[in-house]
Amino acid sequence: MPPSSPDSSVLLQRISSNTTPDFACKQSQQLQRRTMPIPSTTQVPDSVVRFHTHPVGPNQCCSAVIQRISAPVSTVWSVVRRFDNPQAYKHFVKSCHVIVGDGDVGTLREVRVISGLPAASSTERLEILDDERHVISFSVVGGDHRLANYRSVTTLHPELSGDGTTIVVESYVVDVPPGNTRDETCVFVDTIVKCNLTSLSQIAVNLNRRKDS
Repeated sequence: MPPSSPDSSVLLQRISSNTTPDFACKQSQQLQRRTMPIPSTTQVPDSVVRFHTHPVGPNQCCSAVIQRISAPVSTVWSVVRRFDNPQAYKHFVKSCHVIVGDGDVGTLREVRVISGLPAASSTERLEILDDERHVISFSVVGGDHRLANYRSVTTLHPELSGDGTTIVVESYVVDVPPGNTRDETCVFVDTIVKCNLTSLSQIAVNLNRRKDS
């Protein structure tokens, strides 16, 4: 990762040595920008957009992946909402154990991933579980991995045409690891999210077919 510019270094030095903690916090917040990574070509309701508008720090990246699924929202949501069972459609997850909580907001899970990834485990906290709006969010709070301060939000809404298709939007913010660029980090995470949502689509479509048969 390229070194910080001289101006940034001076600013950080002033914050750390010449300001009070409260003022430093305000300065840090000012360095963040609010980002909505959904492409303008994708039509989503305003009620969905607000969940995908993230504060992004100077050493973070933010992106979103969109998946159309030929199944109703209720079917897709029945899979996505299971915070205790991400391996149902996330094939990079080897196992998941709830370590604190009973599935409500604040629940912690420990996820172990398959070999071959630059990670071994991840401790994750459920931040949002809204069964009415079909929103789920979690943040990574520990573990052996390189995705520090990762936070993901996934929303489901019906296709505006009313054809029964579900639109899944998953956005995230994460620190850029040392030695990597923002683009490299987003490409890596986007690839994993795309694989997960492709798997989710296949599972939801099959579930819907079984219901209709």
